[in-house]
Amino acid sequence: MADEPEEAREERDPYDYPRDWEADVVLSDGGTVHLRPIVPSDADALVAFHGKLSERTRYFRYFGAYPRIPPRDLVRFSTVDHHDRVAFVAMLGDDIIAVGRYERLDGGPSAEVAFVVDDAHQGRGLGSILLEHLAAAASERGLRRFTAEVLAENAAMVRVFRDAGYQVSRAIEEGVLHLEFDIDPTEESLAVARSREQAAEARSVHNLLHPRSVAVIGASADPTKVGHVAFTNLLSADFTGTVYPVNPEHRSVRGVRAYSSVLDVPDPVDLAIVAVPAEVVESVLDGALAKGVKTLLIVSGGFAEAGPLGLHAELRLVGEARAHGMRVVGPNALGVLNTASSVRLNATLAPRLPARGRTGFFCQSGALGTAILADAESRGLGLSTFVSAGNRADVSGNDLLQYWETDPDTDLVLLYLESFGNPRKFARLARRLARTKPIVAVKSGRHAVRPQLAATSAEVDESSVQALFEQAGVVRVESLAQLFDTALVFAHQPLPAGPRVGIVGNSSAIGLLAADTARSQGLKLAFDPVDVGPQASPEEFAAAVREALNSADTDALVVVFVPPLAIPGTAYARALREAVVEMARDKPIVSTFLAAEGVPAELAVLSDDGTPTRGSVPSYPSPERAVNALARVIRYAAWRQRPQGTLVRPGGIHVEQAQALVRELLAAEDGKTTLLSDTDVVRLLGCYGIEVVPFRVVSTVDDAVAAAAGLGYPVTLKAVDERLRGRPDLAGVRLDLTSEDSVRTAYEGLCAVSGDDEVYVQRMAPKGISCVIGLQDDPSFGSLVSFGLSGLVSTLLGDRAYRAVPVTDVDAATLLREPRTAPLLTGYRGDEPADLPALQDMVLRVAALAEDNPEVRSLALDPILASPDGAFVANARLVLGPPPTRPDTGPRRLRPITPTD
Repeated sequence: MADEPEEAREERDPYDYPRDWEADVVLSDGGTVHLRPIVPSDADALVAFHGKLSERTRYFRYFGAYPRIPPRDLVRFSTVDHHDRVAFVAMLGDDIIAVGRYERLDGGPSAEVAFVVDDAHQGRGLGSILLEHLAAAASERGLRRFTAEVLAENAAMVRVFRDAGYQVSRAIEEGVLHLEFDIDPTEESLAVARSREQAAEARSVHNLLHPRSVAVIGASADPTKVGHVAFTNLLSADFTGTVYPVNPEHRSVRGVRAYSSVLDVPDPVDLAIVAVPAEVVESVLDGALAKGVKTLLIVSGGFAEAGPLGLHAELRLVGEARAHGMRVVGPNALGVLNTASSVRLNATLAPRLPARGRTGFFCQSGALGTAILADAESRGLGLSTFVSAGNRADVSGNDLLQYWETDPDTDLVLLYLESFGNPRKFARLARRLARTKPIVAVKSGRHAVRPQLAATSAEVDESSVQALFEQAGVVRVESLAQLFDTALVFAHQPLPAGPRVGIVGNSSAIGLLAADTARSQGLKLAFDPVDVGPQASPEEFAAAVREALNSADTDALVVVFVPPLAIPGTAYARALREAVVEMARDKPIVSTFLAAEGVPAELAVLSDDGTPTRGSVPSYPSPERAVNALARVIRYAAWRQRPQGTLVRPGGIHVEQAQALVRELLAAEDGKTTLLSDTDVVRLLGCYGIEVVPFRVVSTVDDAVAAAAGLGYPVTLKAVDERLRGRPDLAGVRLDLTSEDSVRTAYEGLCAVSGDDEVYVQRMAPKGISCVIGLQDDPSFGSLVSFGLSGLVSTLLGDRAYRAVPVTDVDAATLLREPRTAPLLTGYRGDEPADLPALQDMVLRVAALAEDNPEVRSLALDPILASPDGAFVANARLVLGPPPTRPDTGPRRLRPITPTD
């Protein structure tokens, strides 16, 4: 390896590294480690780490025995400049368990990379994680290529490089493989990283939901104590693993031998439920860390929800847990459930284990959790798993999405969300999961915008919010009642093939009410509502249902039933159920049956354990609720059938150049939010192939004339004041100026209107329809790309369409057609249509800019003149600042533990 000159190393502080290089990372077995750059004070830990390596591992790393690190090498290994020489250590508690490093070669764009992993932790994915983080750091430092020398017999290390998704070239000489590869992310390398992230995070949740042993720390014989409730619920559910009560004051709890500390438990502990006062939790944590508990479930309150001191304690607690390899649920959590017969885990404060089903449920609120479980039971909705994350300090809804994607026991996902830890990641995971499993979400606090977003977040209207969720395939509902209404259809009925709805009933009034609701939801009636009359027999009623299901015009069916006086309703219910089971059509059916809510026993198709399963017909108290629930399912099915599109990166994009410019501009402003100058806006947009029509800023009439001549006639003159430029009635713009005299006249007129000597002189773009493409940050979705026609009327009416980043080619195409005024772009009343592909290309470039540079807080390309000749940006406004939401880019890492998160 080429050594950096000593004097060059001394120029940089070996303790000063970018703090965002630190990360908590989930390993392939679901455990965690803390990754950070090495510092000189790690020398002793490095010696201890080296001493634990086997002879074989040392031979593979150093190509020789290398039994101890000489003092000179120790200084060199532990003292780096975090620029040309970078090293990361993976820490488990106070111990180093892996080291990865790169060293720039001859001051060029290449670096040699190497890493070594403690024998006891090999096979946990540490090599791949170190490679990802080293590549990201190297890219940030201007490096483009890694090289590595690996012994040909070191199959594990060769596999790390081979399977990373990079294009690796290799040569072998005397048993040593020389590997080279570009470190810029490729589609394959990103796909590999995403796949590993999903597997690791899913595994960590699997560890939580499939424990072989549970310790209840704070288990109590006092029925009024939380520890008593948690312990009792575990026993009552007949948990298939082993339960250990931990209570230093009792020899037993409910007849089960108790232990004074979790350290005294004779066997390994997979899950520890903490039910002690908040002030004692930290001391309990020490024992759990020493015991090697995999997951900590904290049902105790008194943390972030109690104020700043509680938040500080919570952050310290989670940081310590992660650093020692442990995930945390809570604090202030209701708990977790797994109804699988092989587990039967009720690690919650709710009294009963729900019926087994195929629905996974995640909620943040512990207070609502008990009501949610009771509601699910009363409606006949079985659950596979349930997690109430409380303060969501660590394990979040995103972790559960990763788990449910590959969980064979879950077909439907329900979410009650109060906030997003990482909205960009949520959108990515939801979009992927929803392709195979429906997601129904209640999102509360929609209008509560965090202070960090206040400056750059524009209000997004409710219809646009709905569209954004639907873009990700998420069925958004407004209440828990709507959540369960919709879930019952997904859980028990097939997806429809289309939007045509048949209505059969024995009341014309209720049938018409159902028909009106269907039309208002944009559904199509397959035929006029069928009314069999109040005197129809059960057999006649069932025959009408059979005919409607058999019709090729019907995609879904609504059955409305009012009980007649002469015959019990149960006879009709049996007839309906038998007809549905007999037909076995792939068409969903909902009912308003006897005003029942949920799945009535008479309409249930039971599984082996006696719970309602597929084929059961859900019932609603009113036809409106039945049809509204069905409409949500129909819209989701239509989303599943639409082309997914592909993530497209237009050509001519210079990411590294743009990111370097962003860092430079933010550094000049000390990281504060700032409106960029026109020159800097043009530079940054140019990195993404977005050109602004050439312009000059002048402050005298002679300069205006000179600028017009230089740009080429015709030109336009515009006031510097944005308010004047955006108001045609205030005459802040002069168009189609073709001579020196017209420029002089326009300049004098603008100065008189604005009271300012400065004006823009800009080359005239081809005439077209004024549009606007924007970027903004939203607390629910992260970065949004918006599109609409520019002008006061469109702004006043809120005629904007939105898509969340990342944007596919299909997203970009549909975004342009969504505003109500969009027909003006496609040849309205015989006009020549605008160049929509050029606009679509610009949308994709703006989306790429947002994805690569989360520091872009807001952007407005306004106006863009869309004409048959192309799309021309006449003006742009861009704000940079610290990103308020975490970007979903870069190497794998858990959500950082910070007070502002």
